[in-house]
Amino acid sequence: MPFIKSNGINLYYEEHGEGEPLLLIMGITAPGAVWEKHLNYWKQFFRCIIVDNRGVGQSDKPVGPYSSSLMADDLAGLLKQLDLEKVRVAGVSMGSIIAQQLAYRHPDLVKSMVLMCPWARCDNTAKDIFRHMVDIKARLKPDEFSRYIQLLIYSKPSFDDEKFYQELVEDRENANKDTNPQPLIGLEGQAAACMEHHILEQLNEIKQPVLVIGGESDKFTPIWMTKEVAQALPNSDLHIYPESGHAFHWENLEDFNPRVKQWLLTH
Repeated sequence: MPFIKSNGINLYYEEHGEGEPLLLIMGITAPGAVWEKHLNYWKQFFRCIIVDNRGVGQSDKPVGPYSSSLMADDLAGLLKQLDLEKVRVAGVSMGSIIAQQLAYRHPDLVKSMVLMCPWARCDNTAKDIFRHMVDIKARLKPDEFSRYIQLLIYSKPSFDDEKFYQELVEDRENANKDTNPQPLIGLEGQAAACMEHHILEQLNEIKQPVLVIGGESDKFTPIWMTKEVAQALPNSDLHIYPESGHAFHWENLEDFNPRVKQWLLTH
């Protein structure tokens, strides 16, 4: 699959489906392939573009620190080389801060956005979570690090559901088989981008329609962050999933996929 040289690095991306373009931006630690359960649905309606962000997957992993603006410029270069503008964008977690910067810095490239568990600034708690993530990445085996991430992003009902929990256990075991795990330097760079992101005062300049979605029980990026972003954007819709965590999009898959599809088709 193809690579594009953008902003001084090689970016790996894939395209799936036909129709108007939809750029999917994944969160910290995760390559673009993690969109699979959403991609398989949305590619029936859109030309979906998934990308490995700087620092993960098959894209280059230069020494950081990175910034959300730098990573947005990476993707702006990708879209320009694909000769695309007015693209729909969906970003989750770190992907949502990259999407914010993409719309702010390159407004002609973005038609509308879905921001999942976003933040516009980090408080000290959030910064310490990212620092801790980097610290334990260096100390834990892949399956143990996967368990830590699961504890951050899933809500109690997911752990209590035996079928869902067994899938989490399988995911941990698969982490030990990953032939291309994220190196520590990649996580360090991405974590720096997450911590330094501060765009609250600029969000009112983003005029595109935005669907902001959060999980009521999110421990990683608490719901106040989601609400703050929605309130600061002049043209936003807000949806909160009750009893759901940072991974509400997997916890509520059967509602989430068509909800986002329908919103995107009208914005």
